[in-house]
Amino acid sequence: MQARYFIQLLMLSALWGASFILTRVSAPQLGPNVSAASRMVLATIVLGIIMRALKHPWPWRHWRELFFIGFLAVAGPHALYSWSALHLPGGYGALLSVTAVLFGAFASALLKEEALTRGKLAGCLLGLVGAALVVHLGPVEPTGTLVFSALVCMGAAALSGTATPFLKRATSRMEPLSITAGMHAAAVLMLLPGALYDLPQARFTWSAVAAVAVLGIATSGLAYWMFMRIIQHVPPMASMTANFMSTGFGVLWSVLLLDEPTSLAMAAGGGLIVLACLLVSNLNPLRALSARFLTAPH
Repeated sequence: MQARYFIQLLMLSALWGASFILTRVSAPQLGPNVSAASRMVLATIVLGIIMRALKHPWPWRHWRELFFIGFLAVAGPHALYSWSALHLPGGYGALLSVTAVLFGAFASALLKEEALTRGKLAGCLLGLVGAALVVHLGPVEPTGTLVFSALVCMGAAALSGTATPFLKRATSRMEPLSITAGMHAAAVLMLLPGALYDLPQARFTWSAVAAVAVLGIATSGLAYWMFMRIIQHVPPMASMTANFMSTGFGVLWSVLLLDEPTSLAMAAGGGLIVLACLLVSNLNPLRALSARFLTAPH
């Protein structure tokens, strides 16, 4: 993976890491359905404006594919993440969401995008152990609600990870901007009924509106467009390194901004998840840096 794409993924990770605390702010006040749908509406509006400015046509003839990847990549995950945020601390959500890499590995193997090696299988096992440590030995008491919320969060990660190889394939038929705008528009249609049903109970406070505005405009619309541009040039698993890098940022923002508690067991579980994802994505930063140093002119 080229250095410029790694830097871009690092920037995305910092932004996506913040999405967990923003969802933690918006979902309890707006409700999970309204929060997720509002995020999709804002993303679609921003991307639609960019499409018009750049004179990009809407990819209507690919609507079936856009609905499919829209459900896997954005509608399903954001609805589930919003629901889990009602009961799951932002740091937990950030750690558990990185299991998307594990599900992405299986999806990529099934679609014959990348081979599922023994190292990747070992990584999947480590990831599951790490997730269990986060939930059962973290600083928050593992109640039934917490465990169920963690499973919902991992369900969102499963959908998101499974979407990655399909998104990669879509770039061979459509422009990244068209894909991003089209799947967010499809997500609006999927999430709108639930949002309209819950709308009377939503509390549109300034903090909730500000949080969902950043989620929709920045972390969904603009950031996902950048991600789709990157995924054109790198393998699916390499693109998913953003998932485990966003874990560290997510926990960091949760501790700094929401003052959420941490523990050594939670850190150990998070470390196992990150190690698992390094194995699954076949990324060795030390090896990459040493190779770059050896090939650099002296």
